[in-house]
Amino acid sequence: MSPLSTSLLNPRLSFSLKPLFLFSQSSFARRKFQIPRQFVSAKRKTFSALASEQSSATDNGGRSGGGRSGALSLSPVVEEVQRIDVNPPKGTRDFPPEDMRLRTWLFNHFREVSRLFGFEEVDYPVLESEVLFIRKAGEEIRDQLYCFEDRGNRRVALRPELTPSLARLVIQKGKSLSLPLKWFAIGQCWRYERMTRGRRREHYQWNMDILGLPEVTAEAELISSIVAFFKRIGITESDVGFKVSSRKVLQEVLRCYSVPENLFGKVCIIIDKIEKIPIDEIKRELNAAGLSEEAIEELLRVLSIKSLTKLE
Repeated sequence: MSPLSTSLLNPRLSFSLKPLFLFSQSSFARRKFQIPRQFVSAKRKTFSALASEQSSATDNGGRSGGGRSGALSLSPVVEEVQRIDVNPPKGTRDFPPEDMRLRTWLFNHFREVSRLFGFEEVDYPVLESEVLFIRKAGEEIRDQLYCFEDRGNRRVALRPELTPSLARLVIQKGKSLSLPLKWFAIGQCWRYERMTRGRRREHYQWNMDILGLPEVTAEAELISSIVAFFKRIGITESDVGFKVSSRKVLQEVLRCYSVPENLFGKVCIIIDKIEKIPIDEIKRELNAAGLSEEAIEELLRVLSIKSLTKLE
């Protein structure tokens, strides 16, 4: 038998394999190939059901040879194509080539600036233990998590941010790490929250972290690196500004109004929403967390201060 005269020993597979050998008879001429009618049926069928139908049809015709093919035994369900929603899930997006080029350009600048300042790249699992994120941000974060129970009865979640994973890895490595530590990561994250312009449920986060350096030089270096990044991509001081927060200032304000230390994390989560939800809603949440109206007004006043002299 010559290489160009291939024959099929099992006629049941001929409908799927025959198109592969058309080139041997037509010198690469274009041929039309029709999908068998049973594959475009509007009825819901499985591959195994289709295999049974075809097997019985060939047996009735007396041409099967009495063998067992077993070729079509998969269990996935064949659904009608029109029923599939071709849009990505709400809050997510595709990256066709023209968008992927822009993303790659941006991420390359992230990496170049990070390495310029001596940071090393790391990454973490997209799927983490649910309690890792709840322990950091409290029960309030649970409503924003894409979480589920896996087949081993473990509660897991898609990461909403990168910092908890960083802390977990540092604890895991322990004394094997030499300080100060300078790491950066670019990761895909998910948060089930209200979508606004430019803010989706799926997003990418660029983290630069310095651990083991108590001086304020760490903060200065991070700010300097961000300035360098903006200059690289053509963004100037007329386009963006910096807001530097201070945990110590917030803690002092809350202490003056006898707010318990254990409420600090909850208060931080609420004030992080200031530019996302109306200020009246912020006040209601702070009041529900246990802050008095006087403490709320003073806290919001401090947060609106734009210079250190006014803070004094």
